[in-house]
Amino acid sequence: MSGRADAVAPRGLLTAGVLGRADAEGLVKRILGFSTADACRVSVSSRSRGNTRFAVNQVSTAGDTEDLQVAVRAVVGKKVGVATTNRLDDEALRRVVQTAERIAKLSPDDPELLPELGPQEYLPVDAWDDATAAADPAARAALVVAVTERARREGLVATGYLEVEAQAVAIGTSAGLFAYHRATDAAMTTTVRTADGAGSGWAGGAARRLAGLDAATMGERAIEKARRSVNPVAVEPGRYTVVLEPTAVGNLVQLLAFATQARSADEGRSFFSKPGGGNKIGMQVVDPRVTLTGDPQHPDAPGAPFTGDGLATRKVTWIGEGVVRDLAYDRYWASRKNVAPVANPGSLQMQGGSSSLDEMIASTERGILVTRFWYIRPVDPRTILYTGLTRDGTFLIEKGKVTRAVKNLRFNESPVFLLNNLEAMGRPVRVSASESGSTGLPVVAPAIKARDFNFTSLSDAV
Repeated sequence: MSGRADAVAPRGLLTAGVLGRADAEGLVKRILGFSTADACRVSVSSRSRGNTRFAVNQVSTAGDTEDLQVAVRAVVGKKVGVATTNRLDDEALRRVVQTAERIAKLSPDDPELLPELGPQEYLPVDAWDDATAAADPAARAALVVAVTERARREGLVATGYLEVEAQAVAIGTSAGLFAYHRATDAAMTTTVRTADGAGSGWAGGAARRLAGLDAATMGERAIEKARRSVNPVAVEPGRYTVVLEPTAVGNLVQLLAFATQARSADEGRSFFSKPGGGNKIGMQVVDPRVTLTGDPQHPDAPGAPFTGDGLATRKVTWIGEGVVRDLAYDRYWASRKNVAPVANPGSLQMQGGSSSLDEMIASTERGILVTRFWYIRPVDPRTILYTGLTRDGTFLIEKGKVTRAVKNLRFNESPVFLLNNLEAMGRPVRVSASESGSTGLPVVAPAIKARDFNFTSLSDAV
């Protein structure tokens, strides 16, 4: 699959689009040709993004943007300078290179400077879909209507957000490296409320293809939750058995993946720091049923084949059967520790089990069913402790049945504690784990049942 076939010519930001490999390589080489620095790296990011917002059962706004940015990193001696532009004429490109070199000369020496990478071998990553890249406002509106029309018929009010993105990234260095990757992604979320605003239900999903979003099913789920969430009762804060739907699991488990930097661990600044020095690679930290990976070639939630400096990614098992298997080592820290670099591929997959959501509920004497979490903020990086709120579908489980809606609750909890208190897991699915509703980190997670989840206070917000 090729991108634009025409040669790169001077053009403005709004006509940049998503560059194909040949155009991106030609542009990178042209910019490198302007450099007189000791070393140079050029990064070109081109992106097309479309979004549709809907409220009160109708589309409220729809927008399409195209953006292209060039970043030049120049090295003069041991000094580094970076400059960016979104213009592609020769004069602008020559000027951005000169600006980066001028900044470098004025900068202090970089004590962690490494040589630029030469040619690399990358995994093939299939993350592109032509139909998604070409999706227009009409295609997006068709998904929105699948939600809003049913909500209108049932006297409910649907709002939400749909985002479709196509992006290409190219990197080239004066040492001979060239890397190119393009990807599409789509995410849709909807919140359905009762006419009086007292009941609220949410559903969402993400996929690398727009056709992978089942808007009708999302609408049905959000509508059902909205109807069931009216007249919530207050429950006493405390430690509860919880059944977390996959989105809620993704909301929390991704926080564990964000904390896997080896340098922070080795320097004693993270959960993965080992008492007495070093890190916890080889130590069991969660339930043996837990395996967390980052796989750039995952069919539903692929990552990138390289990092921002051109380092190749591979499948990484962060936690395998409850044991820390690996941490992310950038090139500098890997050289300090005399190990091979380990790049984060930018996606997360959690393995699951065979229990259904209904089975988890049926096996719960008393607990809380959570649709998703919201306003999640850090408390303590050493334990990966976070606080946040339940939202848009929180229910009481009694004697194996969902009996009543409950008022939303604030939690203080760590994904580490959660994954040490597992009782059951379901089938993993791709989720929309971003609070903003944008595509966010590609995350695959199962529903889980866990004990002793810490709810600290009530919230009257719907």
